Amino acid sequence: MARSYNRSAFLKEWGAELVPGDLCKPETLKAALEGVSAVIDAATSRPTDSLSIKDVDWKGKVSLIQATKAAGIERYIFVSFLDAEKYRQVPLLDIKYCTELFLAESGLKYTILRPCGFLQGIIGQYAIPILDGQSAWVPGVSSPIAYMDTQDIAKFAIRALSVPETENQAFPVVGSRAWSADEIIRLCERLSGKDAKITRTPTSVLRFVRSVTRWFQWTLNISDRLAFAEVSATGQPLKASMDETYRVFGFDPAEMTTLEDYLQDYYGRIMKKIKEVEYEREKQKKRKQKRTPFKKT
Repeated sequence: MARSYNRSAFLKEWGAELVPGDLCKPETLKAALEGVSAVIDAATSRPTDSLSIKDVDWKGKVSLIQATKAAGIERYIFVSFLDAEKYRQVPLLDIKYCTELFLAESGLKYTILRPCGFLQGIIGQYAIPILDGQSAWVPGVSSPIAYMDTQDIAKFAIRALSVPETENQAFPVVGSRAWSADEIIRLCERLSGKDAKITRTPTSVLRFVRSVTRWFQWTLNISDRLAFAEVSATGQPLKASMDETYRVFGFDPAEMTTLEDYLQDYYGRIMKKIKEVEYEREKQKKRKQKRTPFKKT
């Protein structure tokens, strides 16, 4: 289900069938859910969205759960956040926790997946800046995070639909170990062969920026996202035991992508592409030299 076909066109290339629907427009959900037997809900607002976190992640999710119930759909998979109940001062996590409670009382057969960080986010935060010689921004206090590949999380979501033991249960879906920002930066340096430029932002500065952005409607989403600094400010690792999760879902931990493998694959592809581009430039340069052996007079 997509609000905008233009923004979601790439999903069609991956084999997805798009249907129009908007969480914030309940009247569009009935048609979108026709013929559906299960809902996998991983939607969330973005910092640049004009709609607030409350509009999308609370009101929109409530509408979707109610529409799912009304449509007679049997299964609902919800992607939440690890230990969201411990961080209710963070608007998005408070809403995630409240959505879990609402879903549990809905009467639907649900499964809640609780990740704490995505490997894909590391690319923009660390890998690209280090490769480009730009500053990698890290908070003054950083909690180690057990990142997991979004594709692996998707495997758990799909498997949940065929495993009755997952019904009406919540499971952590996290990586095999928690990584600190400094550990990730050192790994990026080793794989890219470049030294990182690090800019550390004290938590007090992030709190100040958040307090300023809360005054403006168009920066409310940014303010709410900055509240995530409170999660890192604890310094406590974001991780959980996956033993029970792997047992119930029937996966082997070795099947999951590790942070080391993910970054090694990323840098391997990027470095190969850079070499190909440099090779083509050198070829074009030599061709131009052959075409103009004499200077014009």
